[in-house]
Formats: sequence, structure tokens, C-alpha cells
Amino acid sequence: MSTDGGRKAIVAALAANLGIAATKFLAFGLTRSSSMLAEAVHSVADSGNQLLLLLGGSRARRAADETHPFGYGRSRYFYAFLVAVVLFTLGGLFAMFEAYEKWREPHPIDSWQWVPIAVLLAAIGMEGFSLRTAVHEARPAKGDLTWPQFIRRSRAPELPVVLLEDSAALTGLLFALAGVSLTLVTDDGRWDAAGSAAIGALLICVAVILARETGSLIMGEGATAEQVAAIRAALVGAGVTSVIHLRTEYLGPEDLLVAAKIEVPEAATAADVAAAIDRAEVRVRAAVPIARLIYLEPDLRHALP
Repeated sequence: MSTDGGRKAIVAALAANLGIAATKFLAFGLTRSSSMLAEAVHSVADSGNQLLLLLGGSRARRAADETHPFGYGRSRYFYAFLVAVVLFTLGGLFAMFEAYEKWREPHPIDSWQWVPIAVLLAAIGMEGFSLRTAVHEARPAKGDLTWPQFIRRSRAPELPVVLLEDSAALTGLLFALAGVSLTLVTDDGRWDAAGSAAIGALLICVAVILARETGSLIMGEGATAEQVAAIRAALVGAGVTSVIHLRTEYLGPEDLLVAAKIEVPEAATAADVAAAIDRAEVRVRAAVPIARLIYLEPDLRHALP
């Protein structure tokens, strides 16, 4: 995934959510609908999340220093994890609390009854545009993977986060539309509470998925099986007989650390080994361009006693 593509999807989602949040709060002020309030807070949370992703991208571009000699690439993972926290607390738990309060004291929507329906339909259109942008930007990186596979395997967090957020937002809007519509038809405010509860449960589930995926990236994930195979094959060549050990780790979405112990011929001189390592590094970077940090240790393969 290109950084520009991820940023474009984030900006589109931010613009949509800011507009949606304003209209939802207006609708809540006129109707006092629980589902509308839950959706308005959800849009505020999503807007904050997009700002967190942009901040993470900005901090990740800082140059390496003595404190962080491998750079700040993992900032993008940390801020994506914060998105999951915000989505869980400000979005999911608030919606569940609002549903509980509305269920205890249900009341119908007595005034401006057409407002929430109009707002929700407009919000569906804006969220659909945001999701369409994210899908378009993700397709080149997705390749032949299914969407769930792309979300699980992507080492760049921005597009998976936006895809999950926008998908949850569209589904939540449908829950809110159902809750508000049934409240208007039956004059029973508990349908509105049920819509808010469904939104809360959805956001909590999405937050758990995001926390699991981004948490794994923060702790340090290695290269994909395809990348490992390409690196292993590229290491073997003139002056390198085989690969004894190979370890990889993502320092950021575009920074892969490669550390390997390689077998060199027993009769090789120090100059031969140095030249072989230089050639191996060139081959690895040609095979996997994001392998920017490569540490190779020459050794002899000893037979087991």
C-alpha cells in the first residue's frame, strides 16, 4: 500500500465523518433519538480516529536518532492501536450505555419525525463515498487476497482501519435506520434503544478486531511466507552456500529488518566473505525492496555430533 493512497482514504473518511457528525447532532437535538446520539458520537470517534492515523503517519516520518536507531516507523502501529481504544470506549461503550438508559425510560419520537430518516439516508450516502474511496485505494495492495485476508495480513494499518471503520459505520447506520423507523411506526422507544445497542455491539466487535491486529504489529511481526521464501532464495548465490538461520521483523510498514546467519565456503578469505555479503544484500533488496536493514553473519555449517 502506498502512503499516499492510505492518506487519501483517511482524508476522505475524515471529511465525510465531520459532515455526518454535525448533521447527526442536529437531528438528535431535534428528536432526542438514542440511535441518533449513538451514531453522532460514533462519527465523532471516527473523526478523531482519522486524525490519530494522520498523526501516526506524520510521526513515523521522523528520522532515526540515538533513542530510536531503527526509526519511528512503528508510530503508525501505535496510533492505529489507539484507534481501537477510542472506538471501543467512546463509540461502543457509550452506545451501550445510551441504549441501557433509553430502554429504562423509553419515549417515542414526537417531533421532527422526518429529520432522523433524512439524516441517516444522507449519512449512508456520504459513508458509501468514503468506503468506495478506501476500497479503490486498497485494491492494488490487496491483489488476489480476500478482504478478510488483506485486513489480517496487511502490514500498513491505515487502509484496514479505514475499511473496517467505514464498513462498521455503514452497518451501524442501517441499525440506526431500522431502530428509528420501528420507533416511528410503533411509538415504542425501545426499538430506538435496540438500534443503539446493536451499534454499540458492532463497534465493540470491530474495536476488538483492530486491537488484535494492530497489537500484533506493535509487538513485532515478521515478513510474510512469500517474502521469507524470496529472501532465503536471494541470499544464496556466489560466495553464499546456504542460509543457516533467518529472522525478519517489520520496523514499520515500509521497513523490514532482515538478520541471517549464512554459510560461506570454508576456504573463503575475509575479502571474499565481505564481497559475498555485499552481493547478497543487493539480491535481497532487489527481491524484497522494503528490506532496508540487512545484517548478515557469515559462518560455517557444522555437522551435528
